[in-house]
Amino acid sequence: RLTERTTRRARWPTAGGTAFAKVKTMEVLRLHGKDDVRIHHEPTPEPGPGEELVRITAVGLCGSDLHWYEDGGIGTSMVSEPLVLGHEMGGVVESGPRAGERVIVEPANPCGTCEVCRAGNGNLCPDVKFCGHAPIHGGLREYMAWPQRLLLPAPDSIAGDHIALVEPLGIGLHAIDLGHFKAGMSAGVFGAGPIGLFIIRALKAMGASRVVATDAEPHRVEAALVSGADEAYLTPVDGQPDGIDDLAKVDVGFEAAGEDAALESACITAKLGGRVVVVGIPPRTNHTFAATEARRKGLTMAWSRRMKAIHMLRAIEMADHGIVSLDDMISATYPLAEGAQAFDDLVARNGLKIVVKPTV
Repeated sequence: RLTERTTRRARWPTAGGTAFAKVKTMEVLRLHGKDDVRIHHEPTPEPGPGEELVRITAVGLCGSDLHWYEDGGIGTSMVSEPLVLGHEMGGVVESGPRAGERVIVEPANPCGTCEVCRAGNGNLCPDVKFCGHAPIHGGLREYMAWPQRLLLPAPDSIAGDHIALVEPLGIGLHAIDLGHFKAGMSAGVFGAGPIGLFIIRALKAMGASRVVATDAEPHRVEAALVSGADEAYLTPVDGQPDGIDDLAKVDVGFEAAGEDAALESACITAKLGGRVVVVGIPPRTNHTFAATEARRKGLTMAWSRRMKAIHMLRAIEMADHGIVSLDDMISATYPLAEGAQAFDDLVARNGLKIVVKPTV
């Protein structure tokens, strides 16, 4: 709830002198440019038509947030004015008839009327408003106003900070759908960060016969095994793990590291006529890999863009019923005031999922 700590005195002239009123304010973490995040104190937003005010309690830092922080932008989008990052989040509704309800925030607000939206591909909407992607501000602030239809009820089974994990699970489910995965198939997951780990967990829950994983960080290789991978290998960031050519081939490979070497690993380990799904975001605007392997095998490559609305709903259901566990994924939490340290942790790739808690 708003307290005296989150208010300031505002003044304006009146006919009888100076009048005072309390203006609600909040803490906000803004990205000013490369490696530069700062705390601001700003007015708390007022919900517009169809919106509710949400007190944000947990925000997961994502690989896309890392690109914004390290590069001052992502792809062709750059920071032109201080941006509030954060799209993996949840909190408590503060206004309207749902006040007091715990919710998971759906960060994508597609237009709903364009050709791709009408075809059911709102994740590809050219006019989407997406939290934390300029010019739309995200969740690294104490309060945000967002359309109430995009505030999804959080089951009691998804407790505490775990509400920030549902969105990356949904990203993983979308990638699996793009891989045309069916029970009994084998898969490779190349990059065992949080999204890669959720892909592994979901694949095993959905009946994968075998899952192979790689990562450049030893603790993430171990996490892949804990998450259910049958085999996991340490790999150089810019190379291939020893013996990769000798691995039994898989039906579908998921590149989840945003690295050229991981994409090449997926191509090397895919079966003839297999599929490769590119999930990670490269640090540059292009991927480079040896096309010969993919061409000779006749691989089908799919490129993953966020997720569809159905995947968030499926993620909530799978987490609620314990089909995919959200446990053991959060490795560190930070208050909003320590946001810079949280991003330093993200850059260092320490642990697994880093969560910032704007409020408690």
